[in-house]
Amino acid sequence: MYRRIVPLLLALVTTVALGQGDPLGAWRGALGPGLIDLEIRVAITVDEAGTGLSGTIDIPAQGLVGYPLAEFVFDGTEIAFVMPDVPGDPAFAGSVTADRIEGTFTQGGQPLPFVLERDAEPTALRPQEPVPPFPYLEEEVSFASGDVTLAGTLTLPPGDARVPALLLITGSGAQDRNQEILGHKPFLVIADHLTRAGYAVLRLDDRGVGGSTGSDADAAFDDLVGDVLAGVDLLRAHPRVDAARVGLLGHSQGGFLAPVAALESDGNVAFTILLAAPALDGFSVLVAQNERILEVSMRAADPTLSDEVIAEVIADQLAFLEALYERFLAEDVPGAQAVVRDRIESEMAEMPDEQRMEGEALESFIALQQEGVTSPAFRSFVTFDPQPYLRRLTIPTLAIFGDLDLQVPSDQSEGPMREALAAAGNTSAGVVTFSGLNHLLQPARTGGVEEYGAIEITIDPSVLETITRWLRAWFPVR
Repeated sequence: MYRRIVPLLLALVTTVALGQGDPLGAWRGALGPGLIDLEIRVAITVDEAGTGLSGTIDIPAQGLVGYPLAEFVFDGTEIAFVMPDVPGDPAFAGSVTADRIEGTFTQGGQPLPFVLERDAEPTALRPQEPVPPFPYLEEEVSFASGDVTLAGTLTLPPGDARVPALLLITGSGAQDRNQEILGHKPFLVIADHLTRAGYAVLRLDDRGVGGSTGSDADAAFDDLVGDVLAGVDLLRAHPRVDAARVGLLGHSQGGFLAPVAALESDGNVAFTILLAAPALDGFSVLVAQNERILEVSMRAADPTLSDEVIAEVIADQLAFLEALYERFLAEDVPGAQAVVRDRIESEMAEMPDEQRMEGEALESFIALQQEGVTSPAFRSFVTFDPQPYLRRLTIPTLAIFGDLDLQVPSDQSEGPMREALAAAGNTSAGVVTFSGLNHLLQPARTGGVEEYGAIEITIDPSVLETITRWLRAWFPVR
C-alpha cells in the first residue's frame, strides 16, 4: 500500500508529528541494564517519504552494525519498532522523553528492560560545526514579545566598533536557536561564519523551545512577525550594533516572514537575505512539495512502480490537501479536522490487521494529527501569499535557492521571486540558484528529505561565501 497517513510536508523540517518527546537522532544504551548490560546504539530518522520514522540498530558485542529497524509506531510519547527477519521476532516498546527512551525489549516471548539516552557523538561527524573557544563574544539574551519571552544568543566580533547585525529567522515548526535538524545546526554554522567575518548575529529559540515561552504551533504569522520586530528592536538598542544596518536572514518559512517584518519595521530593517524562501503562496508550495517528494520516495522504495500508480497516489494526496485548503480559507477548523479523521480512518481500513490501530490508540493518533494539521501556525503557512510583500520590497535583498530543493522547488519560486522584486523596482536585489543543493542548501544527490541527516556538510561553503561577499559589498564592516 502506497498511501501515507496524513503526509503533510511542511516547508522546512520533518513532518513526523512529535509530542513531548522527540525520537529523532542517535541513542546509546543497554538491553537488560544491571542484568546482561548488552550495549546497543539506535539511530532514528525520517523515512523516505518524510512522513514516518525509520532507523538502524548497532549491537557491537554481536558484530551487528546498521541493522535496519521496521514497523515504527509513534504517538507523541510512546514508540515501538522491531528488528525484522530475526529469530524470536525481537521488538522494542517504550516511552520517549526529551533525553531518554525506556521500555521493554521482547524476543522469543522473553522480556528485558532497555534504556537509551541521547548520544552526542554524531555531532562530531559534522565538520562545519564550530567548537569553542570562539574568537568572538557571546551574549545570552532574553526579551519580551507581547506576552511571551524570547531567548537566544547574540554573537559579536571583538572590539568596540558598532557593526552591522543580522537576526536569523527559522523555518516552519518549533526550532531551537541553532535550527537543529537531524544532527545539523545550520544557524550555529551561519552565525559563526558571519561573526568571524565581522557581523553581529542574533539567533533565537522559537516560542515554546529552549528558553522561550509560549507555543509555536499556536502562533499565527502576525505573532511571529511581532517576534522578529522585537528582536530587531533589541539589536538596534545594543551598544555594539550599528542601528542603521540591521537586517534579517530567513530560511524557508523564515523567508516568508522576513519581507513582512521589513515592511512593517518603519524603516528599521536595512536588508533581507532569503534562503530557500517560497515566492508563491503556501498552498502552491505544499502541492509542489507533495508531488515531488512522493514521486522521489516512491521510485526509491520500488523502482518497478508504474507511472500510473505513482500518479494515482499523488492525485489522491492532492485531493486531500485541496479539501483541507478549502476548509482553511473558510476558517472552518472543525471541518478541517473532519477531513483529517476521514483520511486516517479510510487508510486504516486498507491496512493489514497487524498494522491497524484501533480504539484508544487510533483516537490518540487522530487527535495528534488533527492538532498539528489544523494549528494556527500551519494554517498561516498554507494560506499566506508573499507576493504583495515582495512587490513592495525595495531594500537590498539576496535570495538563494538550491536546484535540488524538493520542499521549496527553485523552478517554482525563482522566477516569481525575480519578477516580484523587479516589480518593486528593487535595483539592489540579487537572486542566485545553486546547482546540486537541497532545501537545507547542502550538497545532495536527489534532494530527498531522507538524505539530510546522512550528509556531513551542514550548509555548502559556497553559500556561506556568497552571503559574506554580498554583505561586504552592501554593508561593509568599517
